[in-house]
Amino acid sequence: MCGIVGAIAERNITAILLEGLRRLEYRGYDSAGIALVDGEGALRRSRRSGKVAALEQALKEQPLSGQLGIAHTRWATHGAPTQRNAHPHFSGSVALVHNGIIENHEALRQRLLAQGYAFSSDTDTEVIAHLLTEQLKTTADLTDAFKAVVRQLEGAYGLAVICAAQPDRLLAARSGSPLVIGLGHGENFLASDPLALRQVTDRFIYLEEGDLAEIQHQRVQIWNADGEPVRRETVEYPQGEQSADKGAYRHFMLKEIHEQPAVMQRTLEGRLQENAVSLEAFGKGAAECFGKVTNVQIVACGTSFNAGLVAKYWLEALAGISCQVEVASEFRYRDTVTPKDCLLVCISQSGETADTLAALRKANSGDYLATLAVCNVPTSSLVREADLHLLAQAGPEIGVASTKAFTTQLICLLLLCLALGRARGHLDNAVEAELVAELRRLPARVGEVLAMEKKIALLAERFAEKHHCLFVGRGTQYPVALEGALKLKEISYIHAEAYPAGELKHGPLALVDADMPVIAVAPNNELLEKLKSNLQEVRARGGELVVFADAHSGLESSEGVSVLTLPAIHDGLTPVLYTVPLQLLAYHVAVHKGTDVDQPRNLAKSVTVE
Repeated sequence: MCGIVGAIAERNITAILLEGLRRLEYRGYDSAGIALVDGEGALRRSRRSGKVAALEQALKEQPLSGQLGIAHTRWATHGAPTQRNAHPHFSGSVALVHNGIIENHEALRQRLLAQGYAFSSDTDTEVIAHLLTEQLKTTADLTDAFKAVVRQLEGAYGLAVICAAQPDRLLAARSGSPLVIGLGHGENFLASDPLALRQVTDRFIYLEEGDLAEIQHQRVQIWNADGEPVRRETVEYPQGEQSADKGAYRHFMLKEIHEQPAVMQRTLEGRLQENAVSLEAFGKGAAECFGKVTNVQIVACGTSFNAGLVAKYWLEALAGISCQVEVASEFRYRDTVTPKDCLLVCISQSGETADTLAALRKANSGDYLATLAVCNVPTSSLVREADLHLLAQAGPEIGVASTKAFTTQLICLLLLCLALGRARGHLDNAVEAELVAELRRLPARVGEVLAMEKKIALLAERFAEKHHCLFVGRGTQYPVALEGALKLKEISYIHAEAYPAGELKHGPLALVDADMPVIAVAPNNELLEKLKSNLQEVRARGGELVVFADAHSGLESSEGVSVLTLPAIHDGLTPVLYTVPLQLLAYHVAVHKGTDVDQPRNLAKSVTVE
């Protein structure tokens, strides 16, 4: 969501802060701003609603310079996305930026109003700046004052603070919203994502939950949630800088769709033995743990939730393990019954999704046998806090609509299902060997689907003027239909829903007419004939059909029916393969409609607040 960049150096940092904001644009935002302490010791600020380009133009017209500063891209929560609500916020000699939501802001606001403070914005963030100014009246040291203010806050926050009166430090605090310190030589940096700082450093310290940091030119001090000084590990950023470049592609999303064969191959490397899945890939103690698992609870949000739904089918079929899948925001706020010997699986691309992290933390204080994270970011909170983990190797995903992270999550989850099935003695060795062999062939099959892009782009033209769309599938293809509908609505703004095909006559069929296209996924499996009957129900009511089908399905194009045949593949891997054409369809529909593909309106890449 919102993005934070900060720096303290012995050179002008304006360009560093601005470039950092550019690199965080993928997260989703609606205003941007920058504040610096200038050469005369005064706070200077520039803010604009809209894109970082608008801020950049403002800085060309009225340049700012300084060696201590903070910058921010805001995704509006409290207050409209206007210039007056954009960060940084000022109070006296203090400037502050904030990711997250302060839940007790209204009570704090009323107290500050009674003390004579005037508010120039509608945000919850401004109360923190005024609290700090008030605290500095009795606590002279900025760091001590900041610690006192943080203790008064309820909610989620990633904070960065500078003060013109004490320009020797940059302060940061983390509670529920990620922050990382970048280490330089005689200069140090802060950001909500290491990608923002790859221009200046490859060494990072990840703040943990409850940490507070004082960042100076030559040193960094960190205190934990109990106020005790701590040392955090310094790590090197694991991915190459080129991952954040679109290359020859028009959009990051298209680049990431086409990267899928390579990242699938990378995700499989080191995880497969000759005819089996390596249990060591899941971490120390996985083999012993997996043999005891009798139930699995999956929690996730958005696209990751759809991946979890596919895994439910796999777990029960391949491992003989009962599985429940729940949206993390619901799971964390209800009373739950934990089955005996239950493994909690948390799925998240970023590993910083607020609701999924909260669900993990709830589980860590409960009765689960173990917790396991399926995640794309090795340094994320989710990975650090789970007992076990399996990393997707998708690399940085910039497009807000997830593509390569979803398909690599599916691969990780299939590996988990196979590993659990073998550890419990449920999975036949021949079945596992067959699926392992098919997994090795999967990247090539996905490449064949990508080669069909021009045909899919032609199909997409039909959707440019549509306002509604229905996706259907059966078995493991129902979650694939859900994911296809989500992709279309995310980036084209077409209202799209997904249903199990067998549910059409139980309500959705009432919506079908010539203006309501229906997209079906039809692999050649035991449910194909049932699906064909469902599709006839659509045609009988004048509905236009687009079907992605197996070459041996017997389905052919006809009036009102467009069939695109996909490569034959083992039924167990169809969820991965059939996702790819739906991604391409959504992408090309969005291009025809002229929407912002990589940064769709109202959405953010990493949802770090509720």
